[in-house]
Amino acid sequence: MFLDVLRRRNPAFIEVAMALHQQGKIPANAYVLDLDTVERNARLLSDEATRLGLKTFAMTKQVGRSSSFCQAVKRGGVDRAVAVDMACARATHKAGLKLGHLGHLQQVARHEAAAAAKTFSPDYWTVFNDSKAQEAAAGAKAAGYTQDLLARIRAEGDTFYRGHEGGYDAADIAVVADRLDTLDGGRFAGITTFPALLFNHATRKVLPTHNLSTLSKAAETLAKSGRKDIEINAPGTTSAVMLQALADAGATQCEPGNGLHGTTALHVMEDLPELPAVLYLTEVSHLSGGKAYCLGGGFYIDPIFPDYDVRALVSAEPTVASAALRSVEVPPPSAIDYYAMIDAAGSSAPKPGDTAVFGFRGQAFVTRAFVVGVSGISKGQPKVETIENGFGETAAWPV
Repeated sequence: MFLDVLRRRNPAFIEVAMALHQQGKIPANAYVLDLDTVERNARLLSDEATRLGLKTFAMTKQVGRSSSFCQAVKRGGVDRAVAVDMACARATHKAGLKLGHLGHLQQVARHEAAAAAKTFSPDYWTVFNDSKAQEAAAGAKAAGYTQDLLARIRAEGDTFYRGHEGGYDAADIAVVADRLDTLDGGRFAGITTFPALLFNHATRKVLPTHNLSTLSKAAETLAKSGRKDIEINAPGTTSAVMLQALADAGATQCEPGNGLHGTTALHVMEDLPELPAVLYLTEVSHLSGGKAYCLGGGFYIDPIFPDYDVRALVSAEPTVASAALRSVEVPPPSAIDYYAMIDAAGSSAPKPGDTAVFGFRGQAFVTRAFVVGVSGISKGQPKVETIENGFGETAAWPV
């Protein structure tokens, strides 16, 4: 689905990526980033967030915490990251972004809290329970500062992805806030949930979830108890066009991830301000039984849509032509994706060494793929800036 948008809205990116691969400058099994477009997208999001008074933290996990991606986002006006886990915190800190938010989605392990506070001093630290709040506060006290804590809250009717559950009962938020304020090294700063916005398949629109209403009600409760300047962190399906809805609901923070590279679900349905800036590139290895086998390692296709006909552009020359499109069978998530199988029927069958370009919303950090940052595409002067693994570390490539 995203390949169609890529071909139409950023064809030069595809052609440059294919050319660089054929020249031996970037590896197969790689998420490739158009850094010029990432910077542009970040600027759009940053400007709109600033207009609405929203703090903006960049989510980098989908593109493997790429250091060149982080720098492009920073040039675009977003200088802080949200760390989905400690690996994100380490990578984005090393890349030069400040840590705006730690502890959401994954809580910080007990024996890492002190080091996290000392090294990163995050602006905000999300906690799901009192034990985690005490650990964060103790780490901050040892590091010589008071940590602003966000309480993750939940209520009946809220939506959570399986395995993402947890948090304080929203009905108890006033008491929770008072309790967090008693911590030596910590203070209550606000509330959070995920997802606050979610793509709806029936309407093909991004709609507020019940979680966003839970945040709003909790904020009202806190206001009635005399609290002011409460932070409301409301991530989920973030494009510049959705920020007004978050601000109207009382949010003070947003965390664009896929929006920074133009791959939220809504980007398939509508031409949003952000342009597509990521693709997955690999190459044909061999043919067998009417299929061209392409090297895998990065085929985690985020299941935001029902199953669909996955296609790739397959060619030895840079192209976005429909004649180069071929259907692909991708191994199911239960299998190891050593290869994906490209339809090799008909004329102009793929050949070993051909480049295959896919457009899907990936999650590079859970794959074995390289992540490649390319600058200068918009100026006709492409330059490979970084070739890294999914932890933002320089990759040993080609050997």
